[in-house]
Formats: sequence, structure tokens, C-alpha cells
Amino acid sequence: MRKAAVATAGVLVVSVILSGCRKEVVEEAIQPLVAEVLEEEETEAEETETEESLLKIDTELSIQAGARIAVVSKGTSGEFWDRVHAGMEEAVKKVNEAYGFEGDNKIAMTFEGPDDEQKVEEHINTIDAVIAENPDVLCLSIGDMESCQAQLEAAQENGIPVVIFDSNVTDTKLVKAFRATDNLQVGRMAAYRLGRAMGKMGKIAVFSAPEKAESVKNRVEGFLEFIANYSDIDVVEVIYQDQVEDMEAAMQETLEKYPNLDGVFCTNAEVAEMYLNMDKNEGNEENGRAAMVGVDGTSRQLEAIEAGEEIGLVSQDPYTMGYQTILTALLTTLPEEDEVEIEKEVLLNPVWLDRGNLDDPEYSNYIYN
Repeated sequence: MRKAAVATAGVLVVSVILSGCRKEVVEEAIQPLVAEVLEEEETEAEETETEESLLKIDTELSIQAGARIAVVSKGTSGEFWDRVHAGMEEAVKKVNEAYGFEGDNKIAMTFEGPDDEQKVEEHINTIDAVIAENPDVLCLSIGDMESCQAQLEAAQENGIPVVIFDSNVTDTKLVKAFRATDNLQVGRMAAYRLGRAMGKMGKIAVFSAPEKAESVKNRVEGFLEFIANYSDIDVVEVIYQDQVEDMEAAMQETLEKYPNLDGVFCTNAEVAEMYLNMDKNEGNEENGRAAMVGVDGTSRQLEAIEAGEEIGLVSQDPYTMGYQTILTALLTTLPEEDEVEIEKEVLLNPVWLDRGNLDDPEYSNYIYN
């Protein structure tokens, strides 16, 4: 079993002196929850094999030759989306090879979206334009889970099946399938690792990507749900990127308000890298001492782990997510006589990355560079 990084000696010593007995009681009370998180981590290899079975191409199925798949992502810029896109392109390539599709019979894919996940209006406008082109399948990642009802209804009216990836909508009746990471588990794993690093006591701030994204909502929910079981840990702030004018200024204000902050959880790569790149001391050497856990195995965060700025991160497998999304999209083109049931929701397991496993080939899909 991989071991969590250890927090500063001072925090651990105080923890033992002040709350040794209480910590034992807390640990006993939350042991079933901890066991669940650890079981998820221990079965990652087994789950990876299961996920690989979902990537197999069955040439006995009569997928539509020349099908046009339109992908509109909530974001297109950054290492995470590069990996999603790469997985999708590879799936299209492999299907064309497996079926021997050539010329006009080749499966085709377009990949569009805003360069910034917070540009929701631009995202919606792109979806409208793509639906007007009448693709055979529409694949969407949603930046605002309440924003796309009219577009989903338009797709249904035009006979365009919708497969959603990464981040879902609230009302899923018009969605054929959903392929994503188990983001509740992302939050729980982050809480478990950060709580351990802090010696199960102290103050935590959560710095989050926009709350209106379903994936982010679930990460924060999973984190708060799990961390609440540590009675000696207080979450003093939860700040969402879409609820402040300047996220970096809001994070700096939190550090100044709580100079003795013990832990920080950043819910996506953009916020994590923003936090890492801040000047956190600002004349007070106590600032910036907090143990930090992030999400997504980007280059900057891997550097931070190696440098000791970040204890570790919870990472997704965007390549497999993209690959599965395309295979699932093609299943929606099958004729009724094939009678294939499409699984409505498939959630991929996240993994924990720290200094102990960054060089392990088993985790290569979770390291984005």
C-alpha cells in the first residue's frame, strides 16, 4: 500500500501531546470510511483491467460507417484536455483500422470548445452551432450543469444522441450515457490524505474551481463529507472561482486571515497551479506552511511534489475517459436489431500520486505530460 506524505514535525508533535486519546477515538469511529477509501486505492490495478475491457472494439457490431461525432468540450486548453483529445483521436483511429473504414466511410470527429472553462456562454453558442450542422452523435463536457437544457432538447428533436463526459448536467433524462471520473471519490481521497498529513487536526481551506461544474461540486462534497469525520479539523473557508472577482486575491486574503493554516485542498489543476505560483509569505513566514493536496497530474504539480511544495495529488485518467467516450458515442449509431444495451454511467477510479509512485509505469496514464 502506498503511504501518505508526512506533515511537518511540529504539527505531529502537538497532535500527539494534545489529543492522543481523542485521536484514537476519532480513528476508530471513522475506520469504516477510511477502509473504503483504502480499498478503492488498493484495487486500482484490478479496476484498471476492468476499464481496459471497456476499450475493446467489437467489430461484430454494425456501427455506422462515415459517422460524424461532434465533441464540444467545456475547455480545450491545458494538459488535461490535451489528454482527453488524444484519447478521442486514438479511438477514432483504432475503430477505422479495425473496421477497415476508408474514404467517406471513415469515422470523423471534430473537437471544439472555449479555451477557458469559465466561458460558459461561448460554450453554449458552440453547442448551438454544432447542433445546426446535424452530426450523428454529440459529445459534451458541461461547464455549468444547469445551462444546457435547451440544447439537449434541440438535440433530441433532431435525433442526435448525446454522450456526456467529464462533467454532467443536473437533468440527465436527455443524456444517452456519461463517462467520467468518480469525483466524489476524488474528494474523499484528498480529504483522507490531507487529514493524515496534518496529523488529523488543524485548519483547512478549500480553493475550488467553479461550483456550477458538476465534477467540481462532487469533489468538494466528497472532501467535506469525509473531512467532517475528523473532529479536530476545521474547514475555515471554501472559495469557488466563479464566486469571486479575483481568485488569486481571494486565496491571498485567506492566507492573511489564517496565517497558521495547516492544510489546503485545490480542486483542479488551474486553481492548484495558481496557488503554487503565488507569493504566499507576504512578509509572514507562517503563510505558505500549509500541507497542500491538488487534483490532476500536470507538469507544474508534479514539479511541486518533487520540490516538497505539494504532498501529493489525486489524478484522473483523461486519455481513457476520451477513448471510452468515443466508443460509447459509436454504440449510439447501432441499428436496433443489434440490441446492445449502453451502460448509462461509467465512472473511472482516480489514483493518488506522490513521490513514491511518480516513476511507476502503472500510473503513466495519470501523468499528463
